[in-house]
Amino acid sequence: LTVKCCLSIYPSSVRQPVHFTYLNMSVTARSSMALKAGARPSVVSRATVSRTALRVFARKTVTGKSAEQDRKEFLLSLPGVTAPFNDVFDPANLSATASIEDIRRWRESEITHGRVAMLAALGFIVGEQLQDSSAFYNFDGRIEGPAITHFNKVGQGFWEPLLIFIGLAESYRVNVGWATPTSTGFNTLKEEYNMGDLGFDPLGLKPDDEDELKIMQTKELNNGRLAMIAVAGFALQEVAEPNVEIFQHLFFDTELALIEELDVVEKDLGLPLTDLPKLAGL
Repeated sequence: LTVKCCLSIYPSSVRQPVHFTYLNMSVTARSSMALKAGARPSVVSRATVSRTALRVFARKTVTGKSAEQDRKEFLLSLPGVTAPFNDVFDPANLSATASIEDIRRWRESEITHGRVAMLAALGFIVGEQLQDSSAFYNFDGRIEGPAITHFNKVGQGFWEPLLIFIGLAESYRVNVGWATPTSTGFNTLKEEYNMGDLGFDPLGLKPDDEDELKIMQTKELNNGRLAMIAVAGFALQEVAEPNVEIFQHLFFDTELALIEELDVVEKDLGLPLTDLPKLAGL
């Protein structure tokens, strides 16, 4: 004798029910004989059937949506999704095989590198323009030239405090956001940690409204992304043309463009070309 039961189980984490098809239970020959003899059949409780079904289908239980959909929804819920890329911008398809924990760790890394890059971009500009000022750590006047060479010229007494400050800052960040390493959970963030939120807001700029907070976080991410690209461009340009600072490149191109524009205007008006001093590098 075969009894067929159709079960519907509603896990709390899934909105739509997960339907198990048929659970076949064979009644022993003794039970069959008892039925033939007119004995009352034993009743299998619903709880017993449910527990059996869960054991049978434990490894086959689905969540109602694929892992790819889970990743996509999580990515779209994060700050940083902005025009012109209103969808997830992932040209290398790195998220295809990533877990949610991997994505959270990548976002933490992106925020951290973006913040460092914004400080570095500011340091490039300020350091090259004000390197002769007595307000900076340059009392002997030996720090000069492109910013990528400044590190080689800094004397003793600068690196020690800098390393201590970096160590303290990183220790604080690890303590706030990173879980204690274990054999099964290494290099992971705390579940309750919101990526990038270290509780550091001395000016009280963090909005209380969630939508406004997400907009501000998106602005920070976009400025950090731009800064990472800018710093890479600064460094590569100064490597490609040694002893030439970033603003020298900028002003050189601006002056060259003005001269070319003036030549075009004078030719169109039939005027003699103005004799201008030749720019260095032309």
